[in-house]
Amino acid sequence: VIVPNECYGEIIEEVVLPWLEEIEVERTAERSSNPWLGFGSVELCWAMGDRIEDEGSLLHWAAKHRIPIVIPGLSDGSIGSQLFMHRQKSPNFMVDFLSDEQILSDLTWTAEESHALMVGGGISKHHVIWWNQYRGGLDSAVGITTAPEHDGSLSGARLREAVSWGKIRPDAPHVTVEGDASVLLPLLGADLFRD
Repeated sequence: VIVPNECYGEIIEEVVLPWLEEIEVERTAERSSNPWLGFGSVELCWAMGDRIEDEGSLLHWAAKHRIPIVIPGLSDGSIGSQLFMHRQKSPNFMVDFLSDEQILSDLTWTAEESHALMVGGGISKHHVIWWNQYRGGLDSAVGITTAPEHDGSLSGARLREAVSWGKIRPDAPHVTVEGDASVLLPLLGADLFRD
């Protein structure tokens, strides 16, 4: 995946840090005693999406329709750096990661069915399969990965292993597709949305 420099790095700092200042003012006005309780990645995505006018933005639509986007590894990478930098100026600022766990738990327990498309692996894959073990497993699953099975990593673990842990139902259709997501996802999308 190629991301042009003008879409990353400095532009993130120029946009996200002022947004975090605005978000802090809003949350403090709404909840003066504990403004950050319940402020996990879902609330952060909505707060940022509320500020994005571009209708081509995933965050714009997630915020508009209050669709939860859970980011388990939020502190990693450029956004995590911005959160850290904001906290240097505002020591009381925090992200309530357990509020995300509550959302995942609620979604898992209230879902009539649960299906997953897992791109890559690691923490995001594990969050999906972990919570679903409590409802008897996923009803179907597709995993896309470039990781080899033999190295013992979660990213390389095939979905049949999740069946053995009760994270995917034994009778659920599931498949692991070995390949690069930047190639496979556009092909999958083209097939799903063709006339």
